[in-house]
Amino acid sequence: MNHSERFVFIAEWYDPNASLLRRYELLFYPGDGSVEMHDVKNHRTFLKRTKYDSLRLEDLYIGNKVNVFSRQLVLIDYGDQYTARQLGSRKEKTLALIKPDAISKAGEIIEIINKTGFTITKLKMMMLSRKEALDFHVDHQSRPFFNELIQFITTGPVIAMEILRDDAICEWKRLLGPANSGVARTDASGSIRALFGTDGIRNAAHGPDAFASAAREMELFFPSSGGCGPANTAKFTNCTCCIIKPHAVSEGLLGKILMAIRDAGFEISAMQMFNMDRVNVEEFYEVYKGVVSEYNEMVTEMYSGPCVAMEIQQKNSTKTFREFCGPADP
Repeated sequence: MNHSERFVFIAEWYDPNASLLRRYELLFYPGDGSVEMHDVKNHRTFLKRTKYDSLRLEDLYIGNKVNVFSRQLVLIDYGDQYTARQLGSRKEKTLALIKPDAISKAGEIIEIINKTGFTITKLKMMMLSRKEALDFHVDHQSRPFFNELIQFITTGPVIAMEILRDDAICEWKRLLGPANSGVARTDASGSIRALFGTDGIRNAAHGPDAFASAAREMELFFPSSGGCGPANTAKFTNCTCCIIKPHAVSEGLLGKILMAIRDAGFEISAMQMFNMDRVNVEEFYEVYKGVVSEYNEMVTEMYSGPCVAMEIQQKNSTKTFREFCGPADP
């Protein structure tokens, strides 16, 4: 590895004390995993080059939030041409949709997504209205199976995800396999539809096939205008809240945890990925303040990256969910 190689990003940090967005140049040296920061406005070194193990090269892409010494930085641009050329060329986002027939297999599908090098950047369990379903399937309007398609996609919850990697659109389509699950079993036996699909309509999951449709579909599920997209599926009755913490999400454990929850007889009735900020986390953990010695570390961990919040319903499990989770210290 080239020890002098470095990547430069422009990053913003919200300074809560001054209520200001501060802008930094963030330098990352992959050779030894060290970082350096410069204050853009004052042309001063803010952080001398320091080894920092918890930042990885794959975390460095525009739009991502990274934590450097418990400051949450948003990467807003490349800092030089070299970085843009090396890191910017092929990173793409696409929509991954788990359909109603495969919701019980969400853990397995998410595990496959993580294992094949995708990063899940957004996730939400949703219920599509008829109108939203019509918007989503607008390309299939003239097909004979259109009504059946609309009927099926609105029968139960879906899980929409924004997933990221090099050549994401193409790679996700390849992972899905042919649209007809029967054909998939013959032609692409390891694909998601071969493993979890039934036929051409109940085929477990969906992915857009081009850049334009990916952008349109992501806008439908995760509107950039600040709208909230399709409704979440929370019931708010006979339920408890479970949060998968950022370290577990970034280590790719989400799928395994979802499988364990299902296998223990609990049902996940709602789920969404959140990026919490410090203020929200402190409010959320308020009952622990001054009670547990690791309160500050708990807070820092919870806003260090995306977490996944879930509503858990107990159908036929003998234990309570808290007992199932076990003691706080592994």
